[in-house]
This record gives sequence, structure tokens and C-alpha cells, in this order.
Amino acid sequence: MKYYLIAGEASGDLHGSLLMKELQITDPDASFRFWGGDLMEQVGGTLVRHYRDLAFMGFVEVLGNLRTILRNINECKKDIEEFAPDVIIYIDYPGFNFRIMKWARLKGYRNHYYISPQIWAWKESRIKAIKRDVDEMYVILPFEKHFYEQKHQFPVHFVGHPLIDAIHERKQVDHEVFLREHGMDDRPIIALLPGSRKQEIKNMLSVMLRMVDRFEDYQFVIAGAPGQEAQFYTSFLKKYDVKLIMNRTYDLLSLSHAALVTSGTATLETALFKVPQVVCYKGSMISYQIAKRIIKLDYISLVNLIMDQPVVTELIQKEFKPADLHRELDHILDPTHRNRIFADYYQLEKKLGGVGASETTAGLIYKAIHIEDGK
Repeated sequence: MKYYLIAGEASGDLHGSLLMKELQITDPDASFRFWGGDLMEQVGGTLVRHYRDLAFMGFVEVLGNLRTILRNINECKKDIEEFAPDVIIYIDYPGFNFRIMKWARLKGYRNHYYISPQIWAWKESRIKAIKRDVDEMYVILPFEKHFYEQKHQFPVHFVGHPLIDAIHERKQVDHEVFLREHGMDDRPIIALLPGSRKQEIKNMLSVMLRMVDRFEDYQFVIAGAPGQEAQFYTSFLKKYDVKLIMNRTYDLLSLSHAALVTSGTATLETALFKVPQVVCYKGSMISYQIAKRIIKLDYISLVNLIMDQPVVTELIQKEFKPADLHRELDHILDPTHRNRIFADYYQLEKKLGGVGASETTAGLIYKAIHIEDGK
């Protein structure tokens, strides 16, 4: 069968690639065309547009790039028609995907949504579009099933979290070899994960790097984001003794003692590697003020949202400043506090279920299409 996938971010590229691998096993005749990234391209098929060209962050940034976004939407529609897929699989990225799926439903295409947009956080009114346009929804957070089925009477499949698959499948890195390859010493590592988009990296790194001279017994390492070039980080490295490692975030996390992490999927990845972390976020003031009035959540990190308690500290906007970051980093380096974090992390992993999210989803997609086709 022919599968058309749309992912607009680094995390979507990862989850899309894992799903494609399982679809190839479930359906030996699978062919793919997709909007995604390097990981999806490595699996096979045709990459139409890379997510690095799609990632516009915040209300102001989206408005400033509206013409490009509309051009991308039109290109995607045309490409879908030429490919004529058996199913379109949308991976999060709602601003773009909702426009495509409305059009696709009218054209008679099957719409399957993998990894629900976070309508439980904001724009809950999008449930109307989901009920109208989505044939099958696959959710990866345990509370999402209750949200959809109990609150909105829309049946969904809870498949578990694909990050567990990604971490389970990776090869263990040799500590000594890793340090030697990157010219590092044997001090404990503090990983810096400043995000994946240029504007958020600029916002986050300038403050994170202020910690380097305050914790001389540790070595700081920046996890270069997929889709960014190493030279983009060069200007941030001139004043500090810090390493940059590109495209090896999981290897880095597996060896890290602590981490400073920009809010997003990376907070959950860090927790699954059992690394104590401080969650950070700072956006443009206009975007933040708008979001503050729209988003009604007690937490911004996935770790705290899933556990429904403050497992990790969140420094947001005005709180994200050197003095507060110093205090919280010092806190998570304390052995007593670290033990509590580890206990919470293990409970978090239990809530997410075990391995197999990608395999389960692939099987459900394949089965749904065959049932509809009467095969």
C-alpha cells in the first residue's frame, strides 16, 4: 500500500521513522512519500520537504511566514493528489496538518492521526475538526484516551509512547570511546538541550551557557539539534569551554549526570534516560503573553503533565535567568534530591507502558485499511 506521512518537527521525524520501519514489516509492499526529516529518509521512500523548512515557532513567527506556510500547504495538496496514497498519516504538527486533513476528507482520502495534537492544552475546539475529518486517532499519552473518550465521546487507540521504542532499540555507547572521540575529559557531563528551532536555541543557550563557569567540576556539552548545521552554534561557543556534539543526543543523555532542557519532547527523553533535569523555556514576550492567556495547564513539561505533579523544576520566561538556573542546577546535583527524581522517573515509565508503540500502531493502520476495503 501507499502511505503519505506528514511530520513537521524533529520529534515527528523520529516517530515517523519508527512507524515506517514497522509498516515495512507489517506490509512488505509499503511505499512511502513524506514530509519529515533525515530519519524518515533513511528508512526509504521519497522526502518531499524537510521539516527544517517548516518549523515556525510562536504566534508572531507564524504570522511573519504566512505566505510560505500557505505555499507549502498548496504544494502538499498537489503532491498528495499525484501520489494517490491509500492513507495519509498525520504526525502531530496541527497547524499544518489540520488544513490538509480537512481538504483530504473532502477528496475522499483516509485520514489517520498518529500522536494527537495537544488540544487538551489549548484550542480544545479543534475536537470538532478531529471528529469530522479523522478516521483513526492513535494517542501516546495515557491521559489522552480519557480526554477523548470520556470528555468528547471520540474513540481513540492508546498505543504507548514511541520514545520507549527509540531508546530500547539504540545501541549502548562505549563511555571511554565517546569521551575520546569528542576530546572530553572524565568530569561528569551536564547536557544542554536548547531546542530544535533557531529562535528558541538563541533564546535558551545564552542563559544556559552562563552556568559553565559556575560549575567547574563538570563539563558542559551542547546537544546539536537534528536539522541544524554545526556552524549555527559557533557564535555561542567562543566565550565558553563547552563541547558541541551533533546528532548524538541519545548517546549524550545516556552518559549525562544532569541536563538543562528546553520544554518539549526532550524533557520526556531526558527522563526516560533517568537524567535529572531543569526544564527551561523563554519565548518572545508577545507570543508568551498570548499563550499564557490561552493555555490552561499547571505544567509545561511532559514529565510533570503525565505524572500530574512537579517531578522536575520548570523555569519559564522571567524565571529563566542565571540566578534561578544556578540554584536549580545545584539542587538536582544533590544526591538526596536525585534519588527522589529517579523514583519518580521509574513511575513515569510505568505509566507510559512498555515497548511496542510503533509496532502496535502499524498493525492498527494496516488492519483498519484492510477492514474498510473488505479484505
